[in-house]
Amino acid sequence: MDKPRSKLTRQQLEQVFSQRIQDLYQTQVGHQPARVTCQVFDNKLAIVLEDAISRPVQLLAENDRLNLAQQVRSNVDAAIKPQLRQVIEEVLSVSVVDLIVGTTIETGRTGIIAVLDVSPTVSDAAVPLQVKPEMVSVDNDR
Repeated sequence: MDKPRSKLTRQQLEQVFSQRIQDLYQTQVGHQPARVTCQVFDNKLAIVLEDAISRPVQLLAENDRLNLAQQVRSNVDAAIKPQLRQVIEEVLSVSVVDLIVGTTIETGRTGIIAVLDVSPTVSDAAVPLQVKPEMVSVDNDR
């Protein structure tokens, strides 16, 4: 079981969140991204999924069906948004005001931006949540 959110540092929170996103995509899409990069700053959350395209979508794109591949992926992104919102709210213990999800088939990346109601509380709360030069990543070594 995860530690209580208020006891986690920003980095630990981002690592927990990255793992939960990988698990969500494996469970719901049947494809686990190779890498999830996550960063919390102020009242925003930015996530980049690497190798986020499932094999069926790749197959469509490779066989001159790029428009269909994009349409399928767009529908997957829309369908998973409510679950992403739920994971974000559970892990960060704050409400999501806006959630933007988009995927680029050509690069295999998915970008997720969540605008939060308030900045999440972390154990290093004395240090303002802001953009930092290093981003936390979780690599899928499975």
